[in-house]
This record gives sequence, structure tokens and C-alpha cells, in this order.
Amino acid sequence: MTETTSAPPADERAQLLELFSSQAHLEGDELVLGGWSATRLADEFDTPALIMDEVALRERARRYRDGLARRWANSRVIWASKSLPCTALYRVMHEEGLGIDVAGGGELVMALAAGADPATFVLHGNAKTDRELEMALEAGVGTIVIDNFDDIDRLERRVRDVQGVLVRVRPEVEAATHAAIATGHADSKFGLSMDDARHAIDRLAQSDRLRLDGLHVHMGSQILDTAPFARAVEVVAQLGDFAVYDLGGGLGARYTHDMVVPSVEEYLDALVGAARAHLPADARLLIEPGRSMVAESAFTLYRVVTVKHGERSFVAVDGGMGDNLEVSLYGQAFDATLANRVGRGEPFTLVGRHCESGDQLIESVRLRDPKAGDLVAVPVTGAYCLTMANNYNGALRPPIVMVNGDDARVVLRREGYDDLLRRDQDWS
Repeated sequence: MTETTSAPPADERAQLLELFSSQAHLEGDELVLGGWSATRLADEFDTPALIMDEVALRERARRYRDGLARRWANSRVIWASKSLPCTALYRVMHEEGLGIDVAGGGELVMALAAGADPATFVLHGNAKTDRELEMALEAGVGTIVIDNFDDIDRLERRVRDVQGVLVRVRPEVEAATHAAIATGHADSKFGLSMDDARHAIDRLAQSDRLRLDGLHVHMGSQILDTAPFARAVEVVAQLGDFAVYDLGGGLGARYTHDMVVPSVEEYLDALVGAARAHLPADARLLIEPGRSMVAESAFTLYRVVTVKHGERSFVAVDGGMGDNLEVSLYGQAFDATLANRVGRGEPFTLVGRHCESGDQLIESVRLRDPKAGDLVAVPVTGAYCLTMANNYNGALRPPIVMVNGDDARVVLRREGYDDLLRRDQDWS
């Protein structure tokens, strides 16, 4: 193999940097976020670690918040927290004036711990447990989404005063995304068909405990075309006029250079354009961005453990499917670079340390002379990677390190081996 010792072209490195967040830049050959070089981050916080750009995160929240408000005054952005549930993230979103979408008791607990206002919460779930409903009512969650008729039965037995609800509608609109993250099609497990939604609406109109505020629709995740979003608005409008329409989320993130992703502004234009055409002018619009809110604000920093050359050359890092299941679950593509020697080189398969041949982060990525001990940065890992992190092979789930200029701090600590034993009980 011929080593690439000279510096790569400037435009090549600039293209790599495009996938990183706003504080990212180069100092010599090294990736730097704010005032922290990749080497310093790795030395201080170890690897693997999710490195979050707080500046970029807040910029994105404001871009959504202000962009929606300019287009439709009576509106609110609700952050889909399943994309990165962490108390510090809930706090940031609350500070930026966003509401919170929670999809279970754990997310509710974290959002409350962050000091977010439960009146701005929207509780989701196709199989909410009795305990979760009780927790939501106890906390004062502002809106509960009705996903099935059992939700109505169980809420009517528990609500003491009046609870605001939305009916989730399956619009039967297909969106081009992986089947595992599509939710608006005819046979989705989520929501009610148009006919069932009409029955739910009629039933809720008779309830003295559940106040039907409006409708909810969600097409799925990692959607790269605005047309399905607009079509879904047109479909749910057929159910009548309501005070609130929650149009969900689903806008995709740009993971690789060859992906074409609508901008936040294009997405908002499509949604609001459809709302103007089909919904009451005085309705309240809610949207629930998740992946597109947080994905591009973070990268994962790994250390190279070993390099193998052969018919196929491998670079193995100290993480993998324990901290990024997106590749294995639905084939999400990622890019990468050596963080301490940014640039392109020969192609390698980037793999993890877990006992699966499927533990593969990137099938072919051009890395610049990788060696054991080097650092690898995989951008656009802010969404769902930590959400689905696991303990395969006893791996320790990584920390979140928040960087803001010269300040870097751990907002979610790395697991320790004692955490793996914490739930054990004496069975002798």
C-alpha cells in the first residue's frame, strides 16, 4: 500500500468539514470544535464519545422556532426528544422556547428533571402503559395523543378534570424512507385510519373529561422530499376544522455529501403552504422535528484499535454497533475522517469491536493513512445513535460532551462497569 503523506487538497477537506457542525474547523491537519482539538477531547474525555456542538444545537432550535413563527404566528415547535433523550438536551430545548414530545415514562422523567414546562409536553405512544398515563396526568402534561380506542377508555377512567387530546391519524400517504421508520402508510402500527379517526372524533365529542383539541399526523423519519408532508396535511383536513393540528416531524438529515436534503426553510414552506390551502386560518400549528434538529449537531469520536490490510482492508475502532445501531437496523449511510489527520486516502471498511460481522459503521470510506491510536470522527451522529446505544459484549455506553467555545463539559457521563452490575440481585 502506498501511504498518502502529503496534505490532501483544500477543497477535499472543506467538503469533509461541511458535514460537521458550525464550530468545527481545522488547525493544521486536525479537526477542532470550538476551542477543543480532537486530540484534546479524546485525552480529556476518552473514546468513544458523542461530541455535541451546543452553539449549533441552539442555532438549529432557533432556526426552526423563528422560521415557523414567521410563517404561521399561532404555532409552536415541539422537539421530538426520542432522537436524543438526555436531561441536558431537554434543558436546552426548553431554554430556547420549544415544547417537548415525550414517548414514554423515561423521557417524561428526564424532561421534568430538566425543568421543562409539562404544559408544553405532547405524550405519544402506540402502547402507552397505565403507569405512563398516570405519570402524565400527575405531571400535568398538556396534550396526550390518542393512538387507539384503548387510550380513550383508560384516560376516561383516570382523568379527574379535563385533559387536552389529539387524535393521531394515519393518512395512508407513502414516504420514501426505510420501512422501519415509515409511519404514515396504510398498515402502520401507529394512529387510526381515516374511518376510525372519525369514530374517535365522534366519541371524544361526547366526553366530559377529554377535550378534543385537534389532529396529529406523522409520516416517519429521514424523509428527503417535502411532497408527502404537504399531501398528509391535505388528507387530514378532510376530517374537519379543529383548533390544533400537529403536523409531526420527519425531515431528514444530510449524512453524506451525495445526499440532497430539503432545508428547514423548504420544509416549513411546504408544510405552511399546505396549511394555508387546507386548514383553518386561526388554527394552532405544531411541528415535531427530531432527527433534523439534533443529528448534524454532533459527531462520534473513536480511537483506532487495529488496521488490517488485505483483499478488503479494515479499520476497527473502540465502538461500533453498541453506540450506533442505525447502520445495522436500517442501513443508514455515514461518512468519516481521521480526526487527527483530516483528509481522504485509500478505501477502508470501518468496523466496530462487537462480535457480529454486521458490526460495520461504513462499508467503504477513504481514510488518510490510518494507524492504531489514530482518532476517527463520524459526523451527523446526534440523532438516534445514543438513543439506541446498548451494552453488547458488555460495552459501556458513551458520554455526551457538550462544547461551547472554550468550554467543554460532560452532560451525560460514560457508563462504568459498576453500572453493569447495579441491577443484579442476590438470588442464592
